[in-house]
Amino acid sequence: MFLDFAATNPDAKLRYKRSKMILHGHSDASYLNEPHARSRSAAHFFMSGDPTDDKVMHNGGVLTVSGILKHVMSSAAEAETGALFVTCKEGTLCRNTLQDMGHPQPATPITTDNTTAAGIANRTVKQKKTRAMDMRFYWLADRVKQRRFDIGWEPGE
Repeated sequence: MFLDFAATNPDAKLRYKRSKMILHGHSDASYLNEPHARSRSAAHFFMSGDPTDDKVMHNGGVLTVSGILKHVMSSAAEAETGALFVTCKEGTLCRNTLQDMGHPQPATPITTDNTTAAGIANRTVKQKKTRAMDMRFYWLADRVKQRRFDIGWEPGE
């Protein structure tokens, strides 16, 4: 494919654009689709520029993580919150590495497609029936409060 492209586009130029090396992430989960009532989580990280600018070009992915959540989740919102936990845990390692390399990081924007999970992380949802949720998921809310992560919602496709 490369040789075909080179032959049909002999004057093609490859252009590199410098980004501000700001880590961005997406998080998602699928509820009860694995054996023994387990759920699957996925995280995807990429570099980009200013997190407040919607027109910024995204670079290629730097890390993609997929796995089965260890604990049985009692709702789709809990599975999505579990996926956010895994995403932010992996994101912490990436953030620390980038900062050690001299690239200061603002609050890392993480996108989820579940409004309840985003509300739990941002402490905008008043919890009633979710009190049984695993306490380690509240680690997310602490990291958002410390401005290490910025959990946002966008509709899924």
